[in-house]
Amino acid sequence: MARRVVGAFRATTKGQTGARHSVYLVLLHDSSRAGRWGLYVGQTSRDPDWRFDQHKAGYKASGAVRRFGVRLLPELVEHLNPMKQWESLDLESAVAQSLKEAGVAWVEGGH
Repeated sequence: MARRVVGAFRATTKGQTGARHSVYLVLLHDSSRAGRWGLYVGQTSRDPDWRFDQHKAGYKASGAVRRFGVRLLPELVEHLNPMKQWESLDLESAVAQSLKEAGVAWVEGGH
């Protein structure tokens, strides 16, 4: 479902001069609640792998990613990145909202 939802988005500024921001998705799993899986939607000007490591280390971290983050899902957003900052902020919010509307029960981020 997430692949279909995110795949419907397009970044109009992808690859343009100055496009260095990315939207990223993190798979979440709360092992204390059997079967609770979710997604975190974020945006960054850094490499998403590096940003994920920051979350896990507690630096400017989403509590959900720090505690429940399993791994990045780059294959779901590679068609979007890199893009300009304004668009990454818009898409971060729109992707999170669309995932919720599609029925993903646990969606974090998307500020």
